[in-house]
Amino acid sequence: MKDLRKILWPFSVPYDGVTRVRNYLFEKGIFEQKSYDFPVIGIGNLSVGGTGKTPMTEYVLHLLKEEYRLATLSRGYGRATKGFFPVTPEAHAGEVGDEPLQFATKFEEVAVAVCEDRQTGIAKLMQQTPKPEIVVLDDVFQHRKVQPGYLIMLTAYTDLFYKDLVLPAGNLREARQGASRAHCIVVTKCPSSLDEREMQAIQTKIGTYSNAPVYFSSIGYGEIQGNPAFTDCSTLRNKKITVVTGIAKPEPFFDFLKEKSLSFEALRFKDHHNFTPKELHALDQHEIILTTEKDYMRLNSKLKKATLLYVPIEMQFLKEMEHFNNDLLNFVKQHFPKE
Repeated sequence: MKDLRKILWPFSVPYDGVTRVRNYLFEKGIFEQKSYDFPVIGIGNLSVGGTGKTPMTEYVLHLLKEEYRLATLSRGYGRATKGFFPVTPEAHAGEVGDEPLQFATKFEEVAVAVCEDRQTGIAKLMQQTPKPEIVVLDDVFQHRKVQPGYLIMLTAYTDLFYKDLVLPAGNLREARQGASRAHCIVVTKCPSSLDEREMQAIQTKIGTYSNAPVYFSSIGYGEIQGNPAFTDCSTLRNKKITVVTGIAKPEPFFDFLKEKSLSFEALRFKDHHNFTPKELHALDQHEIILTTEKDYMRLNSKLKKATLLYVPIEMQFLKEMEHFNNDLLNFVKQHFPKE
C-alpha cells in the first residue's frame, strides 16, 4: 500500500492544488456561497465514503423531529433520475438512491428529496406546504455553494483524516485543513471499549486542524428485520447464510456477525451498487440473504425465492451525547426559540 501511495502521490499534487484554490475562492467570496435565515444542518466528511453519514443523519432527524418540521436533502447517488425529486416510501432506490429511500421509509413525517444542486433543492423544499423549519443536508462538505449554519464533519476511527492523503494517493476529497470549516467533528465507528487516553490522543491530533469540539461514537446493531421467523442472530445459527453488501466498508458488519457466531458466505459489491437482472437472478438462488439496511432498499421486492433479511444500525455516542445534543439544539433555537 505504501508503495502504491508513492506511485500515486505525483497525481495527488495537482488535485490538492485545484481543491485548495477552489476553497480559497469560496473563502474570499469570489465564488458565491448562499446562507439561509433558517437552520440548515450539514453532514459530511473529508474522505470518500464509509464514515457513517446515514446513521448520523438519522440521529439528527430523531433528535429534532418531535419539535420541528424537517426536510432532508441528498444528492441521491447512483439514481437514474435528474434534478429535484421528492422521495416517498413507495419510490424505488434506482429512482432516488438507497439512502434517501431509507430516510423516507423510516421518517414519514420528514420531507425527503434529492437534487444535485443543493441551492435548487432547498428552494424547492421551501416551496412545499407546510414549509419545513429545518433542512438537513446529507453529504454536503464539498458542496460549497451552500453554507450550512451548522456543519458536522465525520471521520472514521479506522481511517482518521489526519492520517490520510488526498486523492488518488489517499482517500481525502480535499486537504486536511478543510476540517477547520466544521462546527463539530464526530469520530465514528469507534470500538465501544475505546479508552479516555486514546480519545485524548485523537482529540489532540484533530486539534492541529480544527478548534471544533470532538465527539466519539460507535455503531449499534438492531434486531434482524425482514421476516418474523428470524428476529435475532441466534435464529440464524446453523442456517446457510449469504451476506450481501454494497457499501464502502463492510468489515465492521462482517465482524459483528462473526461475534454473533454466524457462519456465512460474503458477496461484496461496490458502494451504492445497482444490481443487474443477472446478479439478482443469481442471488435469488440462495436460501437466506442477510444484508445491510441500505442494501435492503435496493434488493427489497426484487428477490422472489430467497429470504431477504437486514440488520438496522444506529449511531451511539460513547460519551458527551448531551453536550452534542444541546449544542445542536442551541443552534436551532437561535432561529426560533420554542418554549
